[in-house]
Amino acid sequence: MLLRPRQKQFVERSVRALGEHGNTLGVAPTGAGKTIMLSGVVGRMVGETPKSTGAKACVLAHRDELTAQNRSKFGRVNPRITTSVVDAKEKCWNGQVTFAMVPTLARAGNLGQLPALDLLVIDEAHHAAADSYRRIIDAALQRNPKCRIYGVTATPNRGDKRGLRPVFSNVADQIRIGELIASGHLVPPRTFVIDVGVQDQLTKVRRTADDFDM
Repeated sequence: MLLRPRQKQFVERSVRALGEHGNTLGVAPTGAGKTIMLSGVVGRMVGETPKSTGAKACVLAHRDELTAQNRSKFGRVNPRITTSVVDAKEKCWNGQVTFAMVPTLARAGNLGQLPALDLLVIDEAHHAAADSYRRIIDAALQRNPKCRIYGVTATPNRGDKRGLRPVFSNVADQIRIGELIASGHLVPPRTFVIDVGVQDQLTKVRRTADDFDM
């Protein structure tokens, strides 16, 4: 799979920032191809390292559907790089890149099997401030203090106002919706508002962060 020019630029900037800072965040809206760009970054970081060195990367996601989707798309971008999975059904670290589900890996027994990583990647990185993610990040850095931390997200601002700076000290690149519309990769949005007459009832519903807690 070939990346578009703007996607290639995103990958280049991310790789450069990882080399300079040891961690970085990439921000891109839905439709920009975050998984493809994430795969490009991991492919560059792992694929340029000889297999004999045992270089390892782990890509985190918070749902099993995302884990499977990320692995599938990664294989299309990097067909020569071996992969493995850590989820509820399988716990294997044999691949050069392992795709892991956070709720599974964050358990003490599974986290104890975490190998020394060269790169830890966090998909939907706005979750990175959560306790389960921090346990994984801390464990990765304990095993290899030089492990690079890379995150991608469309929404870097969390509803609970917890910042991401303890994990990511910089932003490598940010693709904006206007760029994608101007280049013809997204159509201009059209918004429709339907009044179903429940606004008064919704004001009485408890919220957690910015979400309804029902």
